[in-house]
Amino acid sequence: MYRWLLVIFLVLMLVNALTPWVRKLGVGQLPGDVRFKIFGREVFLPFTSTILLSLVAGLIAKFI
Repeated sequence: MYRWLLVIFLVLMLVNALTPWVRKLGVGQLPGDVRFKIFGREVFLPFTSTILLSLVAGLIAKFI
């Protein structure tokens, strides 16, 4: 169980570190990504970005 917690922690750290670089590539601003304001808060639902990143992760996992 500790190994999985460590893996999840490392993956979250990696995602956090790569977020600015990925935003420069345009992920998060694709046509299917929804952003709106409600009650003074901004809500972001990255539907297209999630599908795109899942496909990339699946391809990487398939070849490794």
